[in-house]
Amino acid sequence: MSLEAVIEYFSKYDMDHRVMVLENSTATVEEAAQAHGVDPDQIGKTLSFKIDGDPILIVVAGKAKIDNKKYKDCFAKKARMLNREEALKHTGHAIGGVCPFGLKKPIDVYLDVSLKKHPEVIPAAGDPYSSIRLTLEELERYSKCKEWVDVCKYD
Repeated sequence: MSLEAVIEYFSKYDMDHRVMVLENSTATVEEAAQAHGVDPDQIGKTLSFKIDGDPILIVVAGKAKIDNKKYKDCFAKKARMLNREEALKHTGHAIGGVCPFGLKKPIDVYLDVSLKKHPEVIPAAGDPYSSIRLTLEELERYSKCKEWVDVCKYD
């Protein structure tokens, strides 16, 4: 159902043909990077959080991790990730396929500056075997990004 929602979403923009379904899992950053033959930071990892009871999504570079101080400075709240059930309930996508497209209901989406390392990124597309390659401009447009943020730390 989730993959179908993403395909339907992109069909409105005549981009559904760009959704890729692979034989190998892309559920983790490492698996996705290997499946696509790219640097793990080129994978757009979508993280789901809750602020005052409302879900938000933040797309970050594959190897990036949330910096709790930066997150709190940006959102004035402590970072609280959604659990598996909450993520599925709010996005319509299971963990491993969570993405900012074809959402069950509107959710504020933020893009982290860590994504700017590459001109194209590859986020999931609704299930653990699907993804879509997008330029940063396309990611911003089709995710309906509320704003770019700087909430990550790097190893």
